[in-house]
Order: sequence, then structure tokens, then C-alpha cells
Amino acid sequence: MQYWLFKSEPDAFSIDDLAAKPDQTEHWDGIRNYQARNFLRDEVKQGDQVLFYHSSCKEVGIAGLAEVVKEAYPDHSQFNPESKYFDPKASPDNPRWVMVDVQFKQKFSRVLSLAKIKSMPHITEIGLVKKGHRLSIMPVSKNEFELLLKATKG
Repeated sequence: MQYWLFKSEPDAFSIDDLAAKPDQTEHWDGIRNYQARNFLRDEVKQGDQVLFYHSSCKEVGIAGLAEVVKEAYPDHSQFNPESKYFDPKASPDNPRWVMVDVQFKQKFSRVLSLAKIKSMPHITEIGLVKKGHRLSIMPVSKNEFELLLKATKG
């Protein structure tokens, strides 16, 4: 099992939106960064745990927990000219972008803020705390995942 942090703007899709979906499951689409895509395509696996991070909002930070329930498959939005994620260079025979399905596990009683995460002395490897790292999908070590999870309870 691996651990990940997936970022989403809550006005687009929040932890509450995931919890409200049928079976509390939804696809994670719209990834248009090659490094993030490669993580989804090559490394994110069923059963992996996901820290659900709210970005570009009043309360930036980790809002909850999800689990990957379906591995990478073509992101349908790349083929839809009406979608903001449309990619004219993509085709069903040669898709460029993928998505995974995630299922809600838990909403934390409070958001673990980015400021708090940055102040944690043993959180040093996750992209959130490194200068210039802005990926929407990033790996998290098991140790840092456990420390962050513990901090959501504290």
C-alpha cells in the first residue's frame, strides 16, 4: 500500500462532495500535469490511502481521508469539447490523461492547516513543504502519512 495527497479546490470538489456521492465514490479527473498523471497512471493502486487536501480556499489543508478503489483509466473529459479539460491531441485510441476512482473514508473534525503541517518538525519530505512543489497529486511516505493522520486527531 502507498500513501498520497490529492489536492482539490473545495468549490470545485470537496471532501463533503465526495461523501455525498453514490457509494461515496467518484472519479478523480482533470489532472493535466504530466508528473501528476504519471503518478496516477503508474503508481497509484487500488487500496492506496489518500489525504484529501483542500487548496485555494479560506481553510487550506488536509480535510479528510479517501481510498483508491479503481486504478487508472482514461479520463473521459479529455475527449469532450465542452469540458474545460478537453485535449484536442487526445483520442480514445491514444488517451493522454487518466483518472482513478476514490472512495470517502473520513472527514476530519478540523482541517489540518498547511501552516500546521509546515510547523511539524518530522514532516520534511512531502512536496507541500518543499519550495516550488505545486503538484495536485503527490506521494507521502508511510511515516509522514501516519504523523499527519495523528495530527488531525490532536
